[in-house]
Amino acid sequence: MGEVLALVEARLRSAFGEPDARAAVTFLGTDRIEVLRFSEDDVVRYATLGMSASPMSDPTAALADPVKGPRAELVLTVRAGLADTDKALRPLAVLAASPQVEGVVVAPGASLDVGEPLWPGAPFTSVLVAEPGGLVEDLDLDEPLDPVRFLPLLPMTQNEAAWKRVHGAGALQEKWLNGGTDLRDPLRRSVPLD
Repeated sequence: MGEVLALVEARLRSAFGEPDARAAVTFLGTDRIEVLRFSEDDVVRYATLGMSASPMSDPTAALADPVKGPRAELVLTVRAGLADTDKALRPLAVLAASPQVEGVVVAPGASLDVGEPLWPGAPFTSVLVAEPGGLVEDLDLDEPLDPVRFLPLLPMTQNEAAWKRVHGAGALQEKWLNGGTDLRDPLRRSVPLD
């Protein structure tokens, strides 16, 4: 576990530089989850560290495989200085612990909801898990371990989350693209959904 996390942290540092802050959260019955903050120019990136220590397992499986299965960490990018986004550390740790706590497999296209604003005044309580590979390359591990994928999180308003449940992740991303939505704006409004 420790060796995997050391490799994950090295990959994050090579992509984003040195973290300027880190926080750790431990939930009852789970492994420790850290959230690293990387500040660069006008954006702040938050990356989880700890979710990939164990593979995610199919919640319908009788036994969880301790070796095989998808591994991931979460990455949230927001514009700096517009909101108190550092308060997102705990909600991000909650999302990163969800495979251990709820037995879910976090994958692109999924919605994750924390049930409260991601940070004070945020119009978002949930996120859309986007495709990996854009910000941080997958980290290949020795066989038989699956690679670690770094999954970007895109904050969704309640209306967007409800619309996504009906129409799907691809349709919502198309609405964002067509609407010129700045998904890094921590105070943005919902995209028009009519």
